[in-house]
Amino acid sequence: SQVTFEEDTQKQPAVGPWKTLMPSKGSKEEPETGGQGAGGADETQTAEQLSVSRLRSSSVEIREKGSEFLKEELHKAQKELKLKDKECERLSKVREQLEQELEELTASLFEEAHKMVREANTKQAASEKQLREARGKIDMLQAEVTALKTLVITSTPSSPNRELHPQLQSPSKAGFRKGHGRNKSTSSAVVSAASQNAAPEPVSHEHKEVDSILFAEFQAWKESPTLHKSCSFLDRIYREDVGPCLDFTKQELSELVRVAVEQNTLTIEPVASQALPVVKVSAEECGGPKKCALSGLPRTCKHRIMLGDSGNYYYISPSCRARITAVCNFFTYIRYIQQGLVRQDVELMFWEVMRLRREMSLAKLGFYPSEM
Repeated sequence: SQVTFEEDTQKQPAVGPWKTLMPSKGSKEEPETGGQGAGGADETQTAEQLSVSRLRSSSVEIREKGSEFLKEELHKAQKELKLKDKECERLSKVREQLEQELEELTASLFEEAHKMVREANTKQAASEKQLREARGKIDMLQAEVTALKTLVITSTPSSPNRELHPQLQSPSKAGFRKGHGRNKSTSSAVVSAASQNAAPEPVSHEHKEVDSILFAEFQAWKESPTLHKSCSFLDRIYREDVGPCLDFTKQELSELVRVAVEQNTLTIEPVASQALPVVKVSAEECGGPKKCALSGLPRTCKHRIMLGDSGNYYYISPSCRARITAVCNFFTYIRYIQQGLVRQDVELMFWEVMRLRREMSLAKLGFYPSEM
């Protein structure tokens, strides 16, 4: 618009000096008689030019004001646009922060969920293992209860069934309990020479007298039976019977045998019943059919032992087998007492313990039956 105005300004004709259009109040113009036609034409042309000039000046003024107004509006719009840009930038940062926090929260939730699943699986596996162990113990206890019921039903104190009562059997017929596997056709416990040739006398016909100290120790143990050797009852038996009975030449192997007997994980079997296994230790440590692994002496070994689930077999002589058997029979009986499977008078149980101690004493002195 400014360019158009400048072009119009350049094209307009030159305007002469201003002339008074209206006469003043105090003067009267008299019409000129001469040249009236030419003067009137000039005045008319001058008035038209003045009107055009005024119109053009007012148009320029309007355009300038409009331009200033538009500039102000443009400046305001630019300011608002900048403010909106800043607000958009701030909102974008807020959105990015929220998205990042959401991702972190989602990741932490997934991680926590996976952790809970792992812990649940671990607990489930442990619970299943405990359940299997509990079921195994229940099955074992049920079998022992069934055996005990059989003993109670088929035997009375006046006429005990010696085939079913292990504590009343002769030593040659006494066998290992759970954890001490043996072949029934070839296994036997230590017996004296007189017991092989004559029928065992009833317990009531033996000449015996209760030792007050030993009986008091047994009674105290019976009130709260335990297999821990810290009590005076078991401590005495460990010192006087179990320790010497399991004290062999090979000290390291003797200690392993003692631990296996205490934990009820020792297995003994005849050599001829199964093929020889592949052992993981040297032949010198395991012995052989002609050498005892416990004594280290050249002896004919008809049995071998395995400690736990190691898979290693050790050949033992008949004398060593008799000593181990005697100790195993003792631990089997006191385990039955601890589990409440023996329903007898305290004195009868005491004399059965003394009989088992006598077997250990004979075995550690080297007495054993010929069939071993």
